[in-house]
Amino acid sequence: MLLCGLRSHEVLELKLGDIVLGDRRVRVRGKGQRDRVLPLPDVLARALGQYHELERPRQCAEPRLFVVLQGKQRGRPMTAAGLRSLFRHRRRRPGLAIANAHRFRHTFGADMARAGVRLPILQQMMGHADLKTTLLYVRLSMADIAEEFRRALTKLAGRYRR
Repeated sequence: MLLCGLRSHEVLELKLGDIVLGDRRVRVRGKGQRDRVLPLPDVLARALGQYHELERPRQCAEPRLFVVLQGKQRGRPMTAAGLRSLFRHRRRRPGLAIANAHRFRHTFGADMARAGVRLPILQQMMGHADLKTTLLYVRLSMADIAEEFRRALTKLAGRYRR
């Protein structure tokens, strides 16, 4: 969620075949049945490989990537309630008190914008049909704006020194 900007339901709908570790990419089924392909960061590829090798039940025939790992439902697809429960459990840790799936998506959008990803590219990455929706996710601070402004002025300085 955090490294690819996925919605909760997109994560829950991921299938084993959607992850192509060799090509470092993931296929995502978004809203309105619009598919998109995203790069898979190395750290996430490693974590998914370890999850598949060490955590996922060996005899699990479920095509969904994320399954319940313990209890009576072991091997069944993870549900939205189960995902919320994971967040609720993790929020007990210091520094994670406000963590939730949607906040991860907002963090992804703002981080990508800060890193210089152009808005049309970010729109595609997030699976938005309308650029206005993408802009709602890119809440930059005044420090972000001031730094970008300073960088632009540095580039343009030669034009105004006459």
